Amino acid sequence: MAEGRQAEARVELKFGAIQKVLVVDDSRLQRRILKASLKKWGFEVLEADSGDAAIEICADDPPDLVLSDWVMPGMSGLDFCRAFRALDNDQYSYFILLTSKSEKQEVARGLDAGADDFLIKPLGAEELRARISAGARILDMQRELSEKNRIIESALKNLRVAHDAIDKDLVQARKMQESLVPELTGEFGKSKISMLLKPCGHIGGDLVGMFSPGADRLGFYSIDVSGHGITSAMMTARLGGYLSSNHFERNVALQKDGDKFYALLPPEQVAEKLNSLLMSDTAVEEYFTMAYATIDLRNGLLQMVQAGHPHPLVLRRDGSTEFLGQGGLPIGLLADASFQKVETYLQPGDKLLLYSDGFTECSLADGSLLDEDGLRRMALDCAPGRSGSEFLDDMFWRLTQEMAPGGGMDDDVSAVFFEYN
Repeated sequence: MAEGRQAEARVELKFGAIQKVLVVDDSRLQRRILKASLKKWGFEVLEADSGDAAIEICADDPPDLVLSDWVMPGMSGLDFCRAFRALDNDQYSYFILLTSKSEKQEVARGLDAGADDFLIKPLGAEELRARISAGARILDMQRELSEKNRIIESALKNLRVAHDAIDKDLVQARKMQESLVPELTGEFGKSKISMLLKPCGHIGGDLVGMFSPGADRLGFYSIDVSGHGITSAMMTARLGGYLSSNHFERNVALQKDGDKFYALLPPEQVAEKLNSLLMSDTAVEEYFTMAYATIDLRNGLLQMVQAGHPHPLVLRRDGSTEFLGQGGLPIGLLADASFQKVETYLQPGDKLLLYSDGFTECSLADGSLLDEDGLRRMALDCAPGRSGSEFLDDMFWRLTQEMAPGGGMDDDVSAVFFEYN
């Protein structure tokens, strides 16, 4: 007796996903026979004598398994199957049609209606149990998959919430980063500076700026911090403080001259001070390249330091061009790095372009890089008839037109354009 109960318990384990079974048949005798076997195997059994009655039951209390006769008065088993599949149930149920039809065409009709399996009358108990076991395995897999999908959907929802929060923070961070460059243009007598700053993402590692401690003295720079994203942007915020245009007392490029005035330090000393500040902070792993220039607006004397940054381009009034600098080391790599000053004179009508490698290392449609020759060509094409922000906007537009199709910006793009007198 005990062995029989253990055997039945082992049978029930095969039907883990199927607990509730609905038997639909207009024959009371057939329902009783099926119900007896199903009860014996441990199922909760519901009964319906028609498709209409079965639909009402399923709408309120959907079963795990439906055993439905095909041929019934009124709504046939086939029609009932279609109506059952049309119900808005959160959980999938297994559907077996009981029929005397064995033709392939009839079987195809049943599958099209939504049936999962068929049993040919008269039914054998062992075959019925085997088919139910097969259905249970399918439901187990389907419900496991549904649960995993639910978990994935929940995780995706949480990720979307987190992404929206991060996106909101990055938008705010971009506004804060843009505030580091409060003005993109400045006029100093008859001379003019214009700046371009285009991060490849929400925030970037490029920084441009200018400051003038006196009517005839001007400093301006182009900086490119290593890497991308938040850490680079945080470094630009720090550098924006070191080279502040609003708080001269904090600006490392300026030196107090008397009680009210400030003097511009030589560019190579500014690079050395910045290098010392970065190397003294062990928590900082980033470095940056920089082109920093000062100009005496009275005589056009330009003094510049190039610390690993692309070579600034001089556009002479007579149409000639010249790249300045010898390269140099980036700032923040070596504690004892030294930096060389470059001097030249600008004549009225000359122009100077500082730019990041987002220009020269841009991938073009043919697979090559723009490089310095391409930048020179682009600048000469833009120069006639254009000045200031219009010149830089045209440069950036031309760059986007020459980029590899679908490639987008791989790096931040920035520039400073100085027009002398």
